[in-house]
Amino acid sequence: MEDLGALRAGEASVWARRHITTCAACQAELEALYQRVAQLKALPALHPPRDRWPTIQAALRAERSRRRRTWGTWTGSLALAATIAAVLLVQPPGGEQGKLHAELNQAKQQSATLEDSLQQFDIDGRVLSGHAAAVVAELEDRISVLDGTLAQHEQNVRDAELVKLWQERVGLMRELVNARATRARYVGL
Repeated sequence: MEDLGALRAGEASVWARRHITTCAACQAELEALYQRVAQLKALPALHPPRDRWPTIQAALRAERSRRRRTWGTWTGSLALAATIAAVLLVQPPGGEQGKLHAELNQAKQQSATLEDSLQQFDIDGRVLSGHAAAVVAELEDRISVLDGTLAQHEQNVRDAELVKLWQERVGLMRELVNARATRARYVGL
């Protein structure tokens, strides 16, 4: 086929030029190639309609606006979490029990903030890659097991153990938010 294209362009080797004069099959193929080129040249030129550009431009603007809103919500949630953490840390010490209670409230607030952030990533409805879906499923399963433990032992567990469980939940939620954020950043372009 390359030799036929070279023949058509006038750049064929001496061997190819000799061969085309003696081989009927190659002559027929070259003729078919000339006919295909002529048919393609006879096709009307394709001009896309100009009225599509405003639709494309509106979709691009909506996507940029959505990205800005998501980023603004994310930074707002982080600012709220930092403010609450600062207020809890500035409070005067109330003994060991007061410190544990403050840590527990801080962990619960961080968990709630991370859940709000996570919902922002779920709004876009984009598809996860297989690896990302497996990571997210594993993290969600671990959080579910931990939530079950917290629900069963909320009243019976000492404050120190409860704080440890809630801090573990916050760590898992951070990993889940990071997994979703990474997927949104790299997959959802």
